Amino acid sequence: MLILMGVGSFLVLTFLSSLLFAFLAQRSSTSTPFQSRTSSALTQSAEVAPSSPESSNSVPAPQITSPAGTLLGHYPYQEAPANELEPITADGSIRLRRSAAQKFQEMMATAQADGVILIPLSGFRNLADQQYLFFEVKAQRRQNAQTRAEVSAPPGYSEHHTGYAVDIGDGNAPSADVNPNFEKTAAFKWLMDNAAAYNFELSFPKNNPQGIAYEPWHWRFVGDQTSLETFYKSRSTRP
Repeated sequence: MLILMGVGSFLVLTFLSSLLFAFLAQRSSTSTPFQSRTSSALTQSAEVAPSSPESSNSVPAPQITSPAGTLLGHYPYQEAPANELEPITADGSIRLRRSAAQKFQEMMATAQADGVILIPLSGFRNLADQQYLFFEVKAQRRQNAQTRAEVSAPPGYSEHHTGYAVDIGDGNAPSADVNPNFEKTAAFKWLMDNAAAYNFELSFPKNNPQGIAYEPWHWRFVGDQTSLETFYKSRSTRP
């Protein structure tokens, strides 16, 4: 009887030992992938992190050299009175000042007769519109203020507030909308040849003195006393 009990105890101990060995082996095998993934994640993190204090300071601070009287290169403008705005699209979503709207529609009709389709993309914008375009988009794109100002004016400083500025696209080249490649379109060539006849001019040509990015799609109306003074008188009287 004692012999049988001893044999039974031995078998139980052997069985328990095998279970413990299997458990430890399984734990060891399952920990390896976890450790590999952690190591890989740390490696990837190190690749995108600055390698030294010197590298983190290698990005130069923004250099702000705006003309006098501007904010980040942009002159201040007041909003056009609502009762002076007229739609230039069928749905009324895009508006310009009355004088600019009439000339723009004449210009569109002449261009269409020449086989060129001018598409208005943006006209008058109020302060709330510009607030979003500057601050919200700036945050989304992680841009500093000067970088954002190269392509979008701060609120209160956009030509679009005046009701005289319009962004134009080519109906046959939508991929060039609000893009430097617009200069390669038939619409841009037509505008360069004909826009002055309707008193529209390019606001931000290449290497403009305001330091604003080249915008071949952005045109402004200077065809009456008010529009001419809006864009020229104020800046000529500033130091």
